[in-house]
Amino acid sequence: MSECSHDCGSCSANCSERQPESLIEKPHELSRINKVIGIVSGKGGVGKSLVTCLSAVLMNRRGFKTAVLDADITGPSVPKAFGLTEKAQGNETAIYPVITKKGIKVMSVNLLLPDETAPVIWRGPIIAGTAKQFWTDVVWDDVDYMFVDMPPGTGDVPLTVFQSIPLDGIIVVTSPQELVSMIVGKAVKMAEMMNVPIIGLVENMSYAVCPDCGKQLKVFGESHIEETAEKFGLKVLAKLPIDPETAGLVDKGLLELTESTAADPIADAVEEFCK
Repeated sequence: MSECSHDCGSCSANCSERQPESLIEKPHELSRINKVIGIVSGKGGVGKSLVTCLSAVLMNRRGFKTAVLDADITGPSVPKAFGLTEKAQGNETAIYPVITKKGIKVMSVNLLLPDETAPVIWRGPIIAGTAKQFWTDVVWDDVDYMFVDMPPGTGDVPLTVFQSIPLDGIIVVTSPQELVSMIVGKAVKMAEMMNVPIIGLVENMSYAVCPDCGKQLKVFGESHIEETAEKFGLKVLAKLPIDPETAGLVDKGLLELTESTAADPIADAVEEFCK
């Protein structure tokens, strides 16, 4: 059979050589983005947004120009971690991200809403469209590493984000409970189905350190992250503790001042992966 010379975009024939149409969206024409890393979880409440923000802070501290695209439209917690209260500005052709004190570019729905406490009561297509617009309509100029705080779960919205934004790799965030580890499998399999490389797993709230004796307390029970990683042939990048100091910095919008080194292996892995 001779090689097909048709343009599949305009051809209606259902031949064996037909190539699927890509749903990847182009960024704004003024954007300059090098690497895009998605931070995902099979469910909400495991600290995905914290890992996203910490990753951006640590890579920024290493001299890279970083950005955070908050695609978790119904749970936009990124601006709070950085203490951002000003609103994003824009015009007829573009939206401009808000920049943190240390120079991290951020776009989140809370930077557009008049009241940051107002709930986002939108249906799926609108939520997915908004996340997509944060990629296509925002001017992300001169970004070395963009971290995307993905919507939790494996439903319509995260699927749209996976299909629309060209992710170079993802990090899967979990917590110690066996139930959560089971749900991680769903996120891992979704990434595999979307042909997105998985950099590794991060276990959040892995333990707490007793302030008196220094012993590690397994608040949520024994970790299952090693078993999960072995099952899927993945690396465990880090086990992050329950850290009152970090939590306090997030509440005050001062995460960029963190002195914790627990998440450093995540930045190491991202840098190594992107070489």
